[in-house]
Amino acid sequence: MAMLQNVFQIVLLFFVLVSIHEWGHFYFAKRAGILVREFAIGFGPKVLSFVRGETRYTLRLLPIGGFVRMAGEDPEIVQINPGQRIAVALQDDKVTHIYMNDFERRTDAVQGVVEDIDLERDLFVRMDIEGELHRFAVHPQAMMVSKDKETQIAPWDRQFGSKTVGQRAMAIFAGPMMNFVLAFILFVTVVFMAGVPDKVKVADVMEGKPAAQAGLMKGDLILSVNDEPIGTDRGKLTSMIQQSAGKTMVWIIERNGEQLRTEVTPQLEQEVGLVGVTLTTQTRPASVIEGFTSGAQSMYSATETILDGLGKLVTLQFKMDDLGGPVRIVEFTSEQASAGWTQYIFWTALMSLYLGIFNLLPFPALDGSRLVFLLLEALRGKPVDPSRESMVHFIGFAMLMLLMIAVTYNDILRLIKG
Repeated sequence: MAMLQNVFQIVLLFFVLVSIHEWGHFYFAKRAGILVREFAIGFGPKVLSFVRGETRYTLRLLPIGGFVRMAGEDPEIVQINPGQRIAVALQDDKVTHIYMNDFERRTDAVQGVVEDIDLERDLFVRMDIEGELHRFAVHPQAMMVSKDKETQIAPWDRQFGSKTVGQRAMAIFAGPMMNFVLAFILFVTVVFMAGVPDKVKVADVMEGKPAAQAGLMKGDLILSVNDEPIGTDRGKLTSMIQQSAGKTMVWIIERNGEQLRTEVTPQLEQEVGLVGVTLTTQTRPASVIEGFTSGAQSMYSATETILDGLGKLVTLQFKMDDLGGPVRIVEFTSEQASAGWTQYIFWTALMSLYLGIFNLLPFPALDGSRLVFLLLEALRGKPVDPSRESMVHFIGFAMLMLLMIAVTYNDILRLIKG
């Protein structure tokens, strides 16, 4: 049962992080009026696929990310050229469907040879029908049908490239932004679940050591030492103990709601003073303000750690074993899931934050690189050649996949070797 729960939590983590990221792209693209052709979770072969409105939603086999395919980002798959034979279905004198083949089945459609066609700006098709030229207006949501596969046309005002730099930048940045929003919500949730630090508490006492000799017990709350309030600072107390070998310290503790005074003399061990206690932190329920401020502080600290790790990656200050791919992420997620919901949610917050930051790196194929191209367009006053940009992103994606394969191979070897 525990294993099934871990599997569920691993799948849930991947699904939530990728979905919220891609939903950010999707939502702001739709707000800008961009036609979103596909909303996909995963890569590779389709496992599940359905259409709602103008968008196809797909679940794909390889759980290594996702994508939102917007009209105009890539060359349109279906092209119609002059001289090509087609059939068109009409409704209210407008073309609603353009059939590319299987004309014998299109009994309700008008067949002819294309003389001229514009499906981006003027939205019309002029056809030679049995020697006579006919011009038809094309509906802005008309479908092109090839081998029973429907593709909605994308007029220029529905394409990614037709929008302002600001609108396109927002559609790109929204993915990482949603990961940041989710991370903050989860960090705050953890604070409300775990509480905020209240006092330093004795977690364990070693027999025969100075703390035991002084009468300290498991569960004692340490209020002050040598008239210095300890508060929640375990590091401060540890430092005071280590620097007081052979010196008597006056501890004020709380036990069962009563304050007690005791004297503890650290003994010298390994060149520092030790008293033989394990310290932990007692927590209390967080107020609303504490929940948000502590959550923000956790997010800030985690961001510093992540940026430090990425800095070492960029400057090549790492070993292969320092990197982890999908296998290690699954392994560690399973460990966090086994540790309880609080730890699992904290780990999910970290992963969401990492996903957002990583995607903003100016590396080809990542959102950060696409934002760099938009910045260049804003500075130059014209876009970079789309074919060159696509090539850069393709190369970057291939490099990321090679890195993914390498770290996954290394993770598997590590598991085999134990």
